[in-house]
Amino acid sequence: MSAESSAADYRGADKQRLSETRSIDYIPASERHGHPFSQFTLWFGGNLQITAIVTGALAVVLGGDVVWSIIGLLVGQIVGAAIMSLHAIQGPRLGLPQMITSRMQFGVFGAVIPLALVCIMYVGFSASGTVLAGQALAKLINTSNATGMMLFSAIIVVIAVLGYRVIHKLGKVASVIGILAFVYLFITLLTTHDLAAVWQNQHFTIANFLLAVSLSSSWQIAFCPYVSDYSRYLPANVSAKKLFSSVFFGTVLGTQASMTLGVIVAAIAGTAFSGNEVGYIVGLGSSATMAMVIYFAICFGKITFTTLNAYGSFMSLTTIVSGFRAKTSLSRGGRILFVVLMVAVSCIIALLSEPAFLKSFTHFLLFLLAFFVPWSAISLTDFYLVTKGRVDVPALSQPNGRYGRWNGIGIVVYFCGVLVQLPFIDNPLHHGSLTWIFAGNDVSWIIGWLVTALLWLLASKWDRRGKLTQSIYPNE
Repeated sequence: MSAESSAADYRGADKQRLSETRSIDYIPASERHGHPFSQFTLWFGGNLQITAIVTGALAVVLGGDVVWSIIGLLVGQIVGAAIMSLHAIQGPRLGLPQMITSRMQFGVFGAVIPLALVCIMYVGFSASGTVLAGQALAKLINTSNATGMMLFSAIIVVIAVLGYRVIHKLGKVASVIGILAFVYLFITLLTTHDLAAVWQNQHFTIANFLLAVSLSSSWQIAFCPYVSDYSRYLPANVSAKKLFSSVFFGTVLGTQASMTLGVIVAAIAGTAFSGNEVGYIVGLGSSATMAMVIYFAICFGKITFTTLNAYGSFMSLTTIVSGFRAKTSLSRGGRILFVVLMVAVSCIIALLSEPAFLKSFTHFLLFLLAFFVPWSAISLTDFYLVTKGRVDVPALSQPNGRYGRWNGIGIVVYFCGVLVQLPFIDNPLHHGSLTWIFAGNDVSWIIGWLVTALLWLLASKWDRRGKLTQSIYPNE
């Protein structure tokens, strides 16, 4: 047998392998596969879940009405999902996971700054999912909430270790289960409750409207640091339009369905919803059997979403460690260790913070937006307008190479993007001094994104990375 046929057989076998062998290293053309539609099912199914329902409900819980909350949430979905979908295109074009490309703008060591924040955020996301899914799983198998959380975490470890292909297959199944569960819940609401009063109760205020916009846009932008992790195996020449549309419509439709359900349920339930989110949703079931089915749907939806966060946090931690080791490969044992570590931290946080976690987590999520908006602006502006998608892949692992250890310009622009937002943030964790200009409304993320993008364009005049006429890839 020739060397060429042996290599082809290996590549064919690798494409059928469920367990992922790569981590943050470049995906060569021989291993590329898939279709943009897989992005639709992943983000659609991943967002048909209980945390998105609770997040949408907050628009009403915090004072909004149904109609304008739904409209505000949709506006935020569109803006945030557009930014997220632009990041998704970076995956197949560069053949790399999202956060390792930050070394282009921050340096091999400097990229640790946004990476550390990403790890914190995804641990928080995973913890919130563990709280809600653990409650549902506990009811499903008749055990304590703590046991339910630990069992749920064990499931997440297994799936995150298996990696890319299993996660995408899970997304397809989650889409089907999510559609069936949501259709049932919406029909139940329409047939068992008089929604006329809910729709007629309209009291538009700019503050509540912008809160709804911020809730959904922050939800979408929070995916940006790992969205291309799940598109990087697609062929390099995949249609940007098809990929953008698949991610955009998948995440908008899935999230808007969940958040709309949350808005309606919160308006009907009143004070009975807060603190009993899972129980109230399950209570919409017309029988004990249907209640168990809904518990199962909640668990399955959270498995998909929490796996995304666990896998993303594992990739980010791997990128941090590899930067100081000048390596991109990771052993099987190292992969398992990193996944177990990140999931265990999330589980411990969930166990310790269950009673009041979700409300505090929402404030935390909105505050963290200030740190990811400038990163997103730098990444997209650099990719689409400065480097035009050209990258020196080997140099991403060379502290003494093209991108250096620390890119002072990138780090300064990033922190300027964070600082310019602080006066305009209105959050229980931080009240900006200039929010009165916008009648107390938080528009910091809009200001931060635009200012950072402009600063990066100006800073590119002093770019010392050198201009590439084409990308440089490792030998396949």
